Amino acid sequence: MDLIVPESGLVIWQALGFIILFILLAKFAWGPIISALDEREQAIESAILAAENARNEMANLKSQNETLLQEARLERDQLIQKASEASARMIEEAKEEANKVGAQMIENAKAVIETEKQAALAEVRTQVAILSLQVSEKLLRRELKDTASHKALVDEFVNDLKLN
Repeated sequence: MDLIVPESGLVIWQALGFIILFILLAKFAWGPIISALDEREQAIESAILAAENARNEMANLKSQNETLLQEARLERDQLIQKASEASARMIEEAKEEANKVGAQMIENAKAVIETEKQAALAEVRTQVAILSLQVSEKLLRRELKDTASHKALVDEFVNDLKLN
């Protein structure tokens, strides 16, 4: 039974030891332990605040990044549109220039053809005049007695001229 019910002297010494241990712990250990716990709590709170600030800053940076990307895409689209318009304008100008050059070439060709035509007509007139002189010469050399052959020769000459 002694083990279950302690003696009163033992209880007093245990209580006295506990009180002395409590006073020593309160004086030397609890202060540093409490201050260490407070420092740790403050460090954790500051780390949480820093993480929250970093998260907010990342959100702001992400928002700014999205804005910059949006602006870059818009600028890219504008540049592509301007390049496309410039390309279309250059193509249209090239077509117009080609049409002008083609029209000028056609006009030049028509002028050359007209000049050649006039030269050919002048040549034909010259040939007709020469042939007329030759016919006249042949007619004069023949005897003018036969008017029927003279008339047939002139008619033949006129028909040859109409065919050419």
